[in-house]
Amino acid sequence: MRELLLGPKRFTDLRAGLPAASQNVLSQRLRELEASGVLRRRRLPPPAASQVYELTDLGHDLEPVVQALARWGARLPLISTNPLSPDALMHALKSTFHPETAGDFEGAVELRLGDQHFLATVSAGHLIVTRPPETAGAQATLHTDTETLRAVVFMGEPCDNLRIEGDRQLAERFVRLFSRPPRNS
Repeated sequence: MRELLLGPKRFTDLRAGLPAASQNVLSQRLRELEASGVLRRRRLPPPAASQVYELTDLGHDLEPVVQALARWGARLPLISTNPLSPDALMHALKSTFHPETAGDFEGAVELRLGDQHFLATVSAGHLIVTRPPETAGAQATLHTDTETLRAVVFMGEPCDNLRIEGDRQLAERFVRLFSRPPRNS
């Protein structure tokens, strides 16, 4: 579910985001979710012409549940250093965003994580993360990988580890709008 909330994905993209799931287990889960009406398969038009999985309206209705689980997990001490998928990191950002910290912050930041990109928009104390076809309107772009962005946002590492285009001040403020998980002692 988490891997499909921000948009459709091919089977290979789902496998990359869920490395602990075997191909057989993932295939079975996808069949079950399709049979229950939570997701559907469709073929992209040429030139892509590949099959993708996408959530139905029923599947999208589960987003508050996924976010509630993410918020609950964010309160636990950070004990795992397992890599996060880009989508998992986007949900971590959404679940740890603090409107109080944001205050009057308004802005749009493009997050380029390898070949995946997202647009994070903060407005009126709300964070919206999308995977748009293009990211026009971003005031800053962060070029990095998932683990580096995770370390900057949640471990307090310096922004010097990111390649920033555009409004650097806005980008540096953006990465500090999220709560950090407690450290395991």
